[in-house]
Amino acid sequence: MSSRILRISAVLFAMSLSITAGAQSDEMREAAGKYSRAMYLIDRLYLEKVDFKQLVDDALTAVMEDLDPHSAYITAEDARAMNEPLQGEFEGIGIEFAIIDDTLTVQATVAGGPSEKVGLHAGDKIVRVDTCSVAGVGLTIEDVHGYLRGEKGTKVGLSVLRHGVAELLDFTIVRDKIPVNSLDAAYEAADGVLYVKLSRFAARSDEEIREAVSAFGKPVKGMILDLRGNSGGYLPTAISIADEFLQKGDLIVYTEGRTVPAMRETASGRGMCLDVPLVVMIDENSASASEIVAGAVQDQDRGVIVGRRSFGKGLVQQALPLEDGSEIRLTIARYHTPSGRVIQSPYQNGDAEGYYEEFYARYLRGESFSQDSIHFPDSLKYKTLRLGRTVYGGGGIMPDVFVPQDTAAYSAYYASLLRQGLVMEFMNGLCDRHRAEWTAKYRNFDNFNDRFEITDRMIDSLVAFSGERGVASDQNGLERSREDLSMYMKALAASSIFSRDCFYRVMNAGSPEFHAALEALRDASLSLNALL
Repeated sequence: MSSRILRISAVLFAMSLSITAGAQSDEMREAAGKYSRAMYLIDRLYLEKVDFKQLVDDALTAVMEDLDPHSAYITAEDARAMNEPLQGEFEGIGIEFAIIDDTLTVQATVAGGPSEKVGLHAGDKIVRVDTCSVAGVGLTIEDVHGYLRGEKGTKVGLSVLRHGVAELLDFTIVRDKIPVNSLDAAYEAADGVLYVKLSRFAARSDEEIREAVSAFGKPVKGMILDLRGNSGGYLPTAISIADEFLQKGDLIVYTEGRTVPAMRETASGRGMCLDVPLVVMIDENSASASEIVAGAVQDQDRGVIVGRRSFGKGLVQQALPLEDGSEIRLTIARYHTPSGRVIQSPYQNGDAEGYYEEFYARYLRGESFSQDSIHFPDSLKYKTLRLGRTVYGGGGIMPDVFVPQDTAAYSAYYASLLRQGLVMEFMNGLCDRHRAEWTAKYRNFDNFNDRFEITDRMIDSLVAFSGERGVASDQNGLERSREDLSMYMKALAASSIFSRDCFYRVMNAGSPEFHAALEALRDASLSLNALL
């Protein structure tokens, strides 16, 4: 962990201690005493026995709902589930899995993990865990986690059915720490261009990006950092990632709060990509830490922002643990981009519903389809720090290159298939049945990409499969969405047979945002070369 992250973590911890132990106002003491008295009276006098834990959970939930839209009370169970993807690891056996025909099926093993070490393979069907049968019993994802996750060093026995092997294979696996990667893809998108897809800002995301740069195997001539759909995560990680691209002393972000000390973070100048032409991709679901990185890159005129206006979450939450493992996530400050912009969209305390309705209203006003439908008042106008370009605050990051959302292939039928996960479920089964055949036929991704096609027979089978799951076929909708559906099916097959990178290699080939990013990167490279 970098010294910057350690320093920020120490500051936040000290702030939480000061909040807990600091002087209380008379108003707060009076309110706390009133609540304690009410709990005492309920305990002593109420007709029936009361679940005080639930009562306090409900009360804290209601209290936090009266604050801003992003402050929240998180139960102990939910806190563990929410923190795991950001902390970057869990303890288990290290497999990616799918439940196919009510059978737990291995999709892939985590490289270097305990399952790979004992020889578990993609396509293996787990029918028994220790003494419990897990095939044909209505298994859920939560059930699988309960069976396979556990404390490091504990053992679990698996009985596995493998294609081409008559008898069951028995494995004993010692659970270990399993990394949860936030880097979904890193591959060469064009000559010397590294494409990086980051799904969230987790504890190790900055390290994952540095590892991807180091593993590239050649000088990086340009980088596309894809933050579409990335809703944020750890603030220190966002600062560390921005630091990879900015010159020494460049301001990355600063925060201001009512009671917490202001914080200013500047670049160290030790990043791996200081002179690499850069494009950052964002969309309406990019938020928080994504907006910190995009805002710093834009305000410092360091790269080109491509896509659509981001969400607009510019509030800093601090997770403050409570005695039972639950926590409150309390907004303690606003963050500002280097030019001074506040990216937070307007809100009213206690009106989270109105806050999110306004976000959806953007779509209804046509913001996803036309840049001309987006209007900012002059009072929110700012200038970038090197070139003096006009940028706006008050609700998200507006990209330098706007790419409208492509809905030409949208149909209610395709949307139903996606919402219910039927395309993925169908492709999991199809890939499982053809894994050995396709692995032998397509020796590498390029060969697969050139030769593999989604046939009419596959689509007809998907339609029949979906009909059995309650989604009636719609020929007009199918024809309208056929091209996009076929591309998605091919991407899922590429991911299953090769790697997650390959999913994005297929999908990006048909993405207008991705092609706009490549074009913007070419322009950025020419501009940078002219300056050098």
